[in-house]
Amino acid sequence: MQIINLSRPVVLIIAGLVGLLVSLVGVKSVLASANGLIPEPGRPKRIPAYFDNTINQGNVDSDLLLPGFRFAVIGDYGDNSQAEADVADLVKGLAPDIVITTGDNNYPDGAAETIDVNIGKYYSDFIFPYDGDYGPGALENRFFPSLGNHDWVTNDAQPYLDYFTLPGNERYYDFKWDLVHFFVLDSDSYLYRSEEVQADWLETKLKSSDSRWKIVVTHYPPYSSSHHGSKAGMQWSYADWGADALLAGHDHTYERISPPGDILYFVNGLGGRSIYGFPNIIEDSQVRYNEDYGAMLVEVTLGEMRFQFINRQGEIIDDISLEKPVEYQYIPILLQANP
Repeated sequence: MQIINLSRPVVLIIAGLVGLLVSLVGVKSVLASANGLIPEPGRPKRIPAYFDNTINQGNVDSDLLLPGFRFAVIGDYGDNSQAEADVADLVKGLAPDIVITTGDNNYPDGAAETIDVNIGKYYSDFIFPYDGDYGPGALENRFFPSLGNHDWVTNDAQPYLDYFTLPGNERYYDFKWDLVHFFVLDSDSYLYRSEEVQADWLETKLKSSDSRWKIVVTHYPPYSSSHHGSKAGMQWSYADWGADALLAGHDHTYERISPPGDILYFVNGLGGRSIYGFPNIIEDSQVRYNEDYGAMLVEVTLGEMRFQFINRQGEIIDDISLEKPVEYQYIPILLQANP
């Protein structure tokens, strides 16, 4: 696994427990507080954080300090094919808290007649509100798509807008989940013609965000070695604005691109539709894969964001982590059991 260290340290204040905390209703747990970085109330907590008086300053793994979460990423998937079914089974087996898509959710033309069988049939467990034919849906929305060019074909993406309930104007939007601030773009400017508007929106949002991690999601890739290639119109100043990574689709491959002094760029378009080749290898391409379909798993903690691409056979194709330093301050406190 490759690790990339980033700056932006955060001071984590650890409260040590003195004595055993037992009450009539069970054992109490204490969550660390890190400059306001406690995850939002009600969000899934994958790693419980229990502290006792064996914790010492400087020897605490950041993965244990705050509850983490994981999300899956799929792209170019909505085809009601066996490949889509296999990738959906893979995603569910990974047990993500949320699912992000990099576009082209509903082939071939984004029509209302195909949207539920292309999306809900496989991912209704993550969608809220859900009014389709494949189960009750989720209790809260855990499915966050981005628009692709195929989604735009029918009535300027109206079936997509009718099917999902998303933040903002639903075409491009942002939301926070746990330690991550996501920024989802509508890159299909041939219909929407809003690149400049969205770039200004994104710059303002990124610069004002105080989240630990910031991820941009788009369909058209700023950089790609595959059939459609790099989209110069999407090569914005993501690093200067504060992003950590960008997830894209459109080309039906997996690729990791790492330009010097820039963020990580991923192309993830192997969700089930078809597979492309790599006719024009770009200079900063680090990893390329097009042998099978698959999805990304991203695991997030205060100190690390780990990206993996996993094919539908369960093989890990790529594994890279971004790390940010965490400074620890140990402050013993005394907590008493309930009477």
